[in-house]
Amino acid sequence: MTTPQTATARISSKKQTLEDAYSPPANFLEIDVCTPQTHGIGKKRYTDYEMRLRTNLPVFKLKESSVRRRYSDFEWLRNELERDSKIVVPPLPGKALKRQLPFLGDDGIFEEDFIEERRKGLEIFVNKVAGHPLAQNEKCLHMFLQEPVIDKNYIPGKIRPT
Repeated sequence: MTTPQTATARISSKKQTLEDAYSPPANFLEIDVCTPQTHGIGKKRYTDYEMRLRTNLPVFKLKESSVRRRYSDFEWLRNELERDSKIVVPPLPGKALKRQLPFLGDDGIFEEDFIEERRKGLEIFVNKVAGHPLAQNEKCLHMFLQEPVIDKNYIPGKIRPT
C-alpha cells in the first residue's frame, strides 16, 4: 500500500565522484562553423567556412576533422538528406537575395555582419542535422563533414559502422 510518505519519497541516487564529473561525456558530437573567408573578385566571389568536428561516436571514422564548405555545399547536403533520408531536414538560413542587389552601396553578402549571421545559422543547421541519429548513418553527411572534397557523383546510401 502506498502512503503519502512513500509516494513522495526520493529515489536514492549514486553520489557523483570527481572522476565522473570531469571525465568526457559518454557520447558527444561538436561541430563548429568558424573562420569565414571570402575568396575571388567580382561575380566569382564567395565565402566559405571552416567546419571543425570533434566526436567519440563510433559511426564517424575520424574523431576530429576540419574541412571548408561554402553555402552551396550546405544546400547540397540539405537536398541529399531530403531526398534520401526519412528525417525532416531543418531549413538553412535564407539566400539573402536582397543583399545581392548591386545598387545598395554596401558589400551585400560579403558584409561582416551578414557573414556572421549566416555562420551562426549554418552552425545551428549542421548541428541539428548531425545530431539526428538517422542522419548520422547517411553517406552524404559523412562526406560533408569529413572529406576535403565532396564527390557529388557518390552513390547515396548508409554508413556501415566498422
